Amino acid sequence: FCRLCGPRANLASSRPVALMTLTLFPVRLLVAAAMMLLAWPLALVASLGSAEKEPEQPLALWRKVVDFLLKAIMRTMWFAGGFHWVAVKGRRALPTEAAILTLAPHSSYFDAIPVTMTMSSIVMKAESRDIPIWGTLIRYIRPVFVSRSDQDSRRKTVEEIKRRAQSSGKWPQIMIFPEGTCTNRTCLITFKPGAFIPGAPVQPVVLRYPNKLVSCVLLGPASRLEILWLTLCQFHNQVEIEVRSFQEENRLPALFPPLLVTVLLEALGVSVTDYTFEDCQLALAEGQLRLPADTCLLEFARLVRGLGLKPEKLEKDLDKYSASASVKAGEKVGVSEFAAFLGVPVSDLLEDMFSLFDESGRGKVDLRECVVALSVVCRPARTLDTIQLAFKMYGAQEDGSVGEGDLSCILKTALGVAELAVTDLFRAIDEDEKGKITFADFRRFAELYPDFAEEHLYPEQAHFESCAKTPPAPIPNGFCADFSPENSDVGRKPARKKLD
Repeated sequence: FCRLCGPRANLASSRPVALMTLTLFPVRLLVAAAMMLLAWPLALVASLGSAEKEPEQPLALWRKVVDFLLKAIMRTMWFAGGFHWVAVKGRRALPTEAAILTLAPHSSYFDAIPVTMTMSSIVMKAESRDIPIWGTLIRYIRPVFVSRSDQDSRRKTVEEIKRRAQSSGKWPQIMIFPEGTCTNRTCLITFKPGAFIPGAPVQPVVLRYPNKLVSCVLLGPASRLEILWLTLCQFHNQVEIEVRSFQEENRLPALFPPLLVTVLLEALGVSVTDYTFEDCQLALAEGQLRLPADTCLLEFARLVRGLGLKPEKLEKDLDKYSASASVKAGEKVGVSEFAAFLGVPVSDLLEDMFSLFDESGRGKVDLRECVVALSVVCRPARTLDTIQLAFKMYGAQEDGSVGEGDLSCILKTALGVAELAVTDLFRAIDEDEKGKITFADFRRFAELYPDFAEEHLYPEQAHFESCAKTPPAPIPNGFCADFSPENSDVGRKPARKKLD
């Protein structure tokens, strides 16, 4: 998984880049900004009115003029940025032939090039509409907005896509990035099914960037600026858009995703992985306990999805799970009671999840560990909330304190690892040498020393290197919001214990 979002080659120190930084970079940046400002008033006027209203057919002459001018301005902006020409292979289907275009792999915000060339609609996060200037340009192409914080928004988004797809070409085509997040193009991650649920014909589109300097994956604000910098410092940037043929079996939602993956794998020459958008969010979430490379929590998250357990519902029920686990007071349970605790039947997937916590192999697990793991999966960036929940379950009744052994169990579970040295951390928190600490002690220490994990838990252990070199913010990508109403199933694979 780290190959999907890991470090990139450090080309910033090369002499050509330094020269271009002082000469070409500022000129290109100013021209690109000027093109954005020039396009803004046109998009503002053209986007006035209800976004839900069906576009008039045929388009009014003034709208055709605005559409032509905006395409020209955007093409000039990309040209100024070094994309002097765009290689396009294949024939794009008409809106009446294929209402949905699926683009892959998704690797950077330069994937907006085909969007601006065609002025197709896109599915994107609702927050993007409030971005100054850019939000106005986005509203012009009549996107389908989806809110990740609104559970009902996903269903409405699928319904809106279906409505547009069945309009007989009255609406613009919809471009969707089915991976749901950015990767570095070394492989494809599991596709979201939302693009295929409407049952409309879907045409696959392949994106390639055969460049030396331009990086691809967006890990955080600093990385995005670096990508922009390196791109504008490269004299010529190549991009290839290959439009593949579409077939009638695209109408079968259950059948087409595998067919699409096969087509794209053949065109790209890469492999496919069963990691998903949610796994990327989990692995890249910022927090004081960032997941190490060898964590088993990514597998745990896949099993949670495979069992049909919804993260949003699990998060609401965490206190209930915590109370039930606290009643057991550390008493271990078997697989049947484990299934009853989660409210799911005993199955192969459930047994795989059970084995993640059955480190001794005796067929018994501590339910408190499962609750801690669920908390990390449901709210990966909220470290202190997870630790507080754990202290409630493991803490003594009189003062809620825990000893070194309990703290070790809590942190090992929160990181999804088998071995973890917590003695230094425990002693640093337990300044009075009482042999126990409370959550208030832990929180006070974490606020004073926000990098306590790197300093006290694994300062010299290479295998605890995080999947991201720096603590990037989870990036809900503007062009590929997660709008699938159901999480995809996980494939059967051997369970990976924390001891493995």
